[in-house]
Amino acid sequence: MELIEGLMTRRSIRHFTPDAVPEEFVETVLRAAMQAPSAANAQPWHYVVINDRLMLEKVTEFHPAAESLHEAPMAILICGDSQLEKRPDRWMQDCSAATQNMLLAAHGLGLGAVWLGIHPDPIRIDNMRLLLGLPSHVHPLSLVAIGYPGRVLGRVDRFRPERIHHNRW
Repeated sequence: MELIEGLMTRRSIRHFTPDAVPEEFVETVLRAAMQAPSAANAQPWHYVVINDRLMLEKVTEFHPAAESLHEAPMAILICGDSQLEKRPDRWMQDCSAATQNMLLAAHGLGLGAVWLGIHPDPIRIDNMRLLLGLPSHVHPLSLVAIGYPGRVLGRVDRFRPERIHHNRW
């Protein structure tokens, strides 16, 4: 898929087929995430691949927007490690860039994905930390549900010229 076409056609997919995602696709998505820019090239991220059905269902108990996990065959939690940072408090930006790379890579592979926010909600953070046994210096930012799309969504034009300013407001 051509890059600009991929950017313009990526959509949040919330319904999935039950088909498993091949391991080579999972690795490609993770490799794309790790290619993201990061402050001082610190790469302060960790990823938790979740494909255990019971664990995915458990997330839906404390995350009200995670209904897609009832159908998704897997999800990946993106976490920032404050011990790996070279610039304080940049892990959120770094992990956000990694999350976007992950979404685009999934789309490029013909997969669907949706970004489920974890940070800054303390209930979601605490429950993810407890569910996955995260150390205190590892901070969950986002969870990406991934699978083969159960529905094909059309292209949406989100360009808003009135939101563009040049040199001054």
